Amino acid sequence: MKVVIVGGVAGGASAAARIRRLDEQAEIVVFERSGYISYANCGLPYYIGDIITDPEELTLQTPESFFSRFRVAMKVRHEVTAIHPDRKSVSVKNLETGEIFEENYDKLILSPGAKPTQPRVPGTGLERVFTLRTVEDTFRIKEYVTKHHPKSAILAGGGFIGLELAENLRELGMEVAIVQRPKQLMNPFDSDMAAFIHGKMREHGVKLILGHTVEGFTEKGDGIDVLLKDNATLHADMVVLAIGVTPDTALAKEAGLELGIKESIVVNERMETSIPDIYAVGDAVQVKHYVTRQDALISLAGPANRQGRIAADNICGGNSRYPGSQGSSVIKVFDMTAAVTGINETNAKKAGLNVDKVILSPMSHAGYYPGGKLMTMKVVFEKETYRLLGAQIVGYEGVDKRIDVLAAAIHAGLRATELGELDLAYAPPYSSAKDPVNMAGFMIDNIEKGILRQWFLEDLEQLPRDGSVTLLDARTVGEYKRGHIDGFCNIPVDELRKRLDEIEQGKPVYVICQSGLRSYIACRILAGYGYEAYNFSGGFRFYDAVTNDRCLIASASACGMDQ
Repeated sequence: MKVVIVGGVAGGASAAARIRRLDEQAEIVVFERSGYISYANCGLPYYIGDIITDPEELTLQTPESFFSRFRVAMKVRHEVTAIHPDRKSVSVKNLETGEIFEENYDKLILSPGAKPTQPRVPGTGLERVFTLRTVEDTFRIKEYVTKHHPKSAILAGGGFIGLELAENLRELGMEVAIVQRPKQLMNPFDSDMAAFIHGKMREHGVKLILGHTVEGFTEKGDGIDVLLKDNATLHADMVVLAIGVTPDTALAKEAGLELGIKESIVVNERMETSIPDIYAVGDAVQVKHYVTRQDALISLAGPANRQGRIAADNICGGNSRYPGSQGSSVIKVFDMTAAVTGINETNAKKAGLNVDKVILSPMSHAGYYPGGKLMTMKVVFEKETYRLLGAQIVGYEGVDKRIDVLAAAIHAGLRATELGELDLAYAPPYSSAKDPVNMAGFMIDNIEKGILRQWFLEDLEQLPRDGSVTLLDARTVGEYKRGHIDGFCNIPVDELRKRLDEIEQGKPVYVICQSGLRSYIACRILAGYGYEAYNFSGGFRFYDAVTNDRCLIASASACGMDQ
């Protein structure tokens, strides 16, 4: 059996190694257009920022090391220019010699990946306008930074690469601004959770210019002008386009393969395309979202690796199936960590799901053990069924641990109420006896049992201010004086029982505290005396972060710069 693989990196290299492990006699040839067959794509910004200093650390395997271990012919600087399904061959061009030849196959795996999305605006080809996707892109940016010592950079796009590069350029001492058409960074997060990411970026001096569209680039002096729609022109020494990626599927289209979203390659659960004996994996393929079962594009290394393994299994006579992508991801934002899995509230509603949520601010480990830090968790679930849909966490230590637990729970099909039943490891330096994941489950269990009633930030504007409801802040007097929501009276939770005469019976009571815990206790006290009480999900800390962020974005929209 002869297997030809188009593209290396995550999907292609994983497939090649797996085929060899399953079939020692198979002939395997990989054609890779770039000079690198397997590299740490996610590590590229950290090489630019001098966190990774040895360029060889970016290269996970070389053609020589791969051949030595797996006896796979890795042909770098070879571009496949056409697929001929009728005669089961591909046309290949050696980019170093110019030689053109055909290579036959019994099975073909397409792993072409994705290419940086290029906006259709003037100036994208200018010398100081960069993209960051490959090792070659990285070396080009690194060489420019080392040689020209730019003092400022504008990043168009606020996704994973944009944020990681912003951090690394700031660490090099550069002035950095991010321009993004949506009014938030990191679209996998809901806008309220993204507020904490925005705050950390601003804290470290990154300017955020959100809700603005780039219309073009022009050279000016020794730098680049960035033209914005309906706003002031920006100027920097360099620009990096990081507005996303587009499936690189020209070959597949010309060969007549069925295409889907953004001309991605349509595959079944076995990673088979619409043409027999041709498989496709990685960022170029359309998958099912694990939670919604809707078609999706999810460009992450983990899914690409698994898809390569599944294609290899099936080529070698197995029957492996890809269940869909869940979108689990994590990112370092300076000293903070942000992570997400499943779908967020916004996309769940777009998918037609009837959703509910809890927002909590637990400590990373036992409060009495030094060094604990708050994290903000948002867990989204389906009403009535309590199916767990997704989670977002922003914080410091322990964020990655909790998101992985939640990712596993979603994959296992746990109901959100069952999170409280998980038996998770506890020691004071690492967690609490009631882990944050357990706490989310306890809250959701209380909702199902009618013990917890919630209100949310989006409800605030609709709350009557005519005296028909009671608005109660259950924090201390000092906390209340340092900042509160207009119209909320202050009765600290520990004084509530003896001051119940100040709260009129028969009126709903909407309660808030700093994190949501004391206000929940207040709600239970009130319920015990016959009141109808609602707890604010997230607490004043959450309210303050989100509303301040929205004010900054609104004011930035007016003047074209972050405030």
